[in-house]
Amino acid sequence: MFLSRITAFVTLIFLLAKSPLGLAQQAAYPTPLVITLQPGQTYQTIHSFGASDCWSAQFVGTNYSLANRQQIADWLFSLDTDASGSPKGIGLSMWRFNIGAGSTEQGDSSGIQSPWRRSECFQRSDGTYDWSKQAGQQWFVEAAHQRKVPYLLGFTNSPPIQFTANGKAYASGKLGEYNFNRQRLGDYTRFLADVVQYFDQKGWPMHYLSPFNEPQWDWGIKKGQTMASQEGTPATNADMADLARALSQELTRRKLSTHLALGEAGQLNYLSQRGTNRSQTGQDNVIDALFSSTSPDYIGNLTNVERLVSGHSYFTTSPIRLLQSTRQQLSAKLWQAGVGFWQSEYCVLGDNDGEINGGGRDLGMKTALYVARVIHADLTLANAASWQWWLALSANNYKDGLIYLEKNGKMGENAQNQFDGDILASKTLWALGNYARFVRPGMVRIAAQANQNDSLATAPLVSAYRTTNGHQLVLVLVNPGASTLLQLKGLPKRLNSVAIYETTATVDLQKRTASVSRLPISAQSVTTVVFDTQKP
Repeated sequence: MFLSRITAFVTLIFLLAKSPLGLAQQAAYPTPLVITLQPGQTYQTIHSFGASDCWSAQFVGTNYSLANRQQIADWLFSLDTDASGSPKGIGLSMWRFNIGAGSTEQGDSSGIQSPWRRSECFQRSDGTYDWSKQAGQQWFVEAAHQRKVPYLLGFTNSPPIQFTANGKAYASGKLGEYNFNRQRLGDYTRFLADVVQYFDQKGWPMHYLSPFNEPQWDWGIKKGQTMASQEGTPATNADMADLARALSQELTRRKLSTHLALGEAGQLNYLSQRGTNRSQTGQDNVIDALFSSTSPDYIGNLTNVERLVSGHSYFTTSPIRLLQSTRQQLSAKLWQAGVGFWQSEYCVLGDNDGEINGGGRDLGMKTALYVARVIHADLTLANAASWQWWLALSANNYKDGLIYLEKNGKMGENAQNQFDGDILASKTLWALGNYARFVRPGMVRIAAQANQNDSLATAPLVSAYRTTNGHQLVLVLVNPGASTLLQLKGLPKRLNSVAIYETTATVDLQKRTASVSRLPISAQSVTTVVFDTQKP
């Protein structure tokens, strides 16, 4: 009888373990994720996290209600917290301003199909200026400045139409054929310097200029189409160097402190590799072309050129092996050349080897977790000092926005959505905020070793950062799987506080407190853990 009772008891325990309740209890207590911090082993210094105003800000900044504009600005830029201590916004540290080429003024004769993809130009065709242009975009620059966004970058998709070769803001469609009238080089450099000077005088310093965007693409009218999709022009490395030299001279002459950030390569491999499908047109191997002293396109000796290259993470994020290899190769090349790196534009494009498709708006965690993985890879494998998103505001049924616009439930770049409607914050916004809000300019990435294989596919992804004085440590964890417990080694002995900020399907950067010895990490989450240490 005793043995039968024992047998029955063991059977009951086994059945409970196999029951949903038993499985849930097991899942709640997995093998802890143990992270060993090494604050003395450092990597890149973080510069910024950003997003661009293309193109919706031109409508939102002028036509949407003040309440909606202020809410958008708070979501993007605010460093404030609510009564519970949770952030009101993601605290971007860079805002990208599109310096327009004037296709809006041309209307349909611009050859660019959608008014949403055209932009105004500050300069009239006679060379005079109208600084009231791009008013909606200027509203957001002022809003960013009011919320203490540290950096403003001005970028161009095309030179102003009066300076282009074809009088349009889109190109011929031939690779490497820069749509620019080279006789107007002085006029163009003066225009860009005038824009910088205007923003400086407004009290909104334009810290950086990026005068090329994805120069490896053809930017013409696509086959089967009758109009172009947006402003844009190809350019060669030699074209970039020529403009950089002339623009540097003009900025220096005027004693303007703006620096040039060059590259904006359409794919990361064009920065570091030679022999690509852009070799024949002189549009790859950008690092060597611009920063090798033996190159005819060398500009590394110009004092107002930032010693970095910028590039876009498109088409290199899937599958995992490509995500890793592209960034590892880029990192090696950057280290060899002594050049920094900014990831200056990304959203989800294409089918990404079947992992996720760019089509279809997603306000939820699937896209947020995918994007967070890309951010992690760019920061930890390519040592990106800055990470920047594409469209801050989107009306599209596409995975290209942080904040979405719609009216009466209808999406699209249509006339209706140019005016006030509903604004929707995506989980991608808040997941970016797990980095941007807490990993601030000047922080240094440090080594963080996990007891689990960092597969970039299923395991939690961890990166760590500290202030230069060591008084604050920040961990960001991207967890695509089940909930887990975090255990840390290498923390300072004395801590003032620890706080967790969590983004999941149900919360947005929600603050909660926890014990250092017990740090729960939710399933399918992006989580930031902030440690404040006591001063010695």
